[in-house]
Amino acid sequence: MAFGFAQAFKTFGKLTLAGAIGASLAAGDVGAEQKTPSPGSAKGQFGAIGLPTQGPAQPIGFYAKGCMTGAVALPADGPTWEAMRLSRNRRWGNPAMISLLERLSQDGVKYAGWPGLLVGDIAQPRGGPMFNGHASHQIGLDADVWFTPMPARRMTAKEREDLPFTTMLQKDKFLTVDPNVWTQSRARLLMLAASYPEVERIFVNPAIKKKMCDTWTGDRTNLGKLRPEYGHDSHFHIRIKCPAGAAGCTPQAPVAAGDGCDKSLAWWFTPAPWAAPKPPKPGAKPPKPPREMMVSDLPKACAAVLDAASVASMQAATYGGPSAASALTAAPVAEPAADPDEALPDVGPVPNDKPAIQ
Repeated sequence: MAFGFAQAFKTFGKLTLAGAIGASLAAGDVGAEQKTPSPGSAKGQFGAIGLPTQGPAQPIGFYAKGCMTGAVALPADGPTWEAMRLSRNRRWGNPAMISLLERLSQDGVKYAGWPGLLVGDIAQPRGGPMFNGHASHQIGLDADVWFTPMPARRMTAKEREDLPFTTMLQKDKFLTVDPNVWTQSRARLLMLAASYPEVERIFVNPAIKKKMCDTWTGDRTNLGKLRPEYGHDSHFHIRIKCPAGAAGCTPQAPVAAGDGCDKSLAWWFTPAPWAAPKPPKPGAKPPKPPREMMVSDLPKACAAVLDAASVASMQAATYGGPSAASALTAAPVAEPAADPDEALPDVGPVPNDKPAIQ
């Protein structure tokens, strides 16, 4: 595929474009710093609650405008995963999402040669908009998984706070995956995650999508689930469908048919996505700053979610039961192969439950 690299560089200039992309990546990956939300805002209220509601799990509203009840926490440690940035208190989700993450972590070891997942943000205890980092992740059906493999030991809480993100991109080239960092095991992990029927889309950096389009030689049935998006160069973002029976959940339009290696991807390699906003016309009034999202802007049920009774403790609401909250913290971690990409074939086996074409 020829996506017009020369034209893009000619239009902006190599350094100018690289700087613009770098700013966009930073905003998309960890979120630009924002002013402190007002106490009455949706961010302020949902961000101040430390525990989920009692009762059944229900996603309410849309991925980027909603809340949730009955969330469960991903255990901080598992045999094939470690939760990151624990101080954020964002490892809460719908049980369907937490179950999927645990399953992916186990299948990743078995089928993709991946030593274990480092799991980033999922959602706040009752969902809702976050102070920074995400526009979505509001109903417990989104989760971030790092492209960094789990180490062969348990990290301390401080290490999980401080471990830097590792970009998959070359810093001196336009939207190009770094061949010294990218591995076939990462490609296998992405396609494994896309193979689950409940996974609706996976957001990755446009350069990673292009890399997959150019190099993936296995079954391409689910390649269309990989969607190019700003940022997402150091992690991928899994989004699952509204669970069966979740009447209050607003679904997203299904992914278009095909592998997505088409004009919709080519657009990311043109100047359009990276162009600076047009300057206002002379004498025009400056635009009003965006209004804070208030609880009244969310589905009506979200006001009641804020006032609902909390579970007794994080341990009581940890997925797998209270014992799962601590039983695995000292579990040994298997040593990974010295070079998993050399030890496995380019196209590894696929899960037994790989879905048919959708």
